[in-house]
Amino acid sequence: MTVPEPRMFPVRRHAFVAATLLLSAPALAQSTGFPRLNPVIELLEQKRAVFGLYAPANPRARPGADGAAPPQRSATKTPAQLAQDALGYTRADYIFDGSMERNFERGYASFAELAREMFDGGMLSRAPAARLTHPLFVKTPEIAADPAKAREHIAQQLNLGVSGIVFVDVRSADEVRQGLAMMRFASSGGTRPDEVGDAPARWGGGMTAREYRERADLWPLNPRGELVNFTIVESMEGLARVREIAAVPGIGVLFPGAGTLRGLFSTVDSTGRRVLNEAAWEGAIQQVLAACKEFNVPCGYPAGERDIEMRMKQGFTVFIIGWGDSGFRAVDIGRRLAHRD
Repeated sequence: MTVPEPRMFPVRRHAFVAATLLLSAPALAQSTGFPRLNPVIELLEQKRAVFGLYAPANPRARPGADGAAPPQRSATKTPAQLAQDALGYTRADYIFDGSMERNFERGYASFAELAREMFDGGMLSRAPAARLTHPLFVKTPEIAADPAKAREHIAQQLNLGVSGIVFVDVRSADEVRQGLAMMRFASSGGTRPDEVGDAPARWGGGMTAREYRERADLWPLNPRGELVNFTIVESMEGLARVREIAAVPGIGVLFPGAGTLRGLFSTVDSTGRRVLNEAAWEGAIQQVLAACKEFNVPCGYPAGERDIEMRMKQGFTVFIIGWGDSGFRAVDIGRRLAHRD
């Protein structure tokens, strides 16, 4: 299977966004006169590498053979204990959670507990100014499947105080535009409901709902915004339109969905063994990276310790990494290569 050729169309630039992306963090701070709450944005503005870790979680119990009881495993941790694990690791730039992608209701309940415990546990540093030590980024279910439900889901997630929303399996530029509008209040031209939940208190203690609405806007469309969007392309349709997708103003980071794409470029042989067409799979990854470079959008990748160096050399700059010792080693490798130690 070969990677489809993208449809060619004239390059579209958005001068305001391009200018914003060229601002350095010190210049932005000087022009706006306020400190940045979300440190990930500072790194993106400075075009520096960004390293995020999956939130720590209890291992899932899997049934044994013939439906037998699962083997014994270590004691289950409480949300407060998982939050302390996350807060105790200080070398990552953000914490990522993907549990709401497939089953929003079940994933939302457990994530809401984790988020509450992380904020209660001290995720907001107040000295010398309010700043999130571990900003939260979360996957939201596919937007195109049910836009009305997607708008509700994104609002619920943002009302917990998260700093980034991750769009999965994006297949068109219009889908991205819809999703970005769902992250923005009507005062900024968006469709997010005015209800703000616990987010203002979590972002600043005494922050009012009005102050939160002013700051909870989408970067880089709003240079003062504190929210970031990650967009993932992981289908043949999305690959065919990846240049159109990458050209949409407001995407903070564009990712190839490497795991899902691996499945698309795999077949089953006569023995039942899955065989990866590695050249086509890598071609799809590079197609997304090329679109990122063309439209000056940071490109992300779900890396591990074995491939993070290679992906950084290729030009990927934002990483989602698994929690645990192997993931910690990947962060160490990345920070060293990025001269962030």
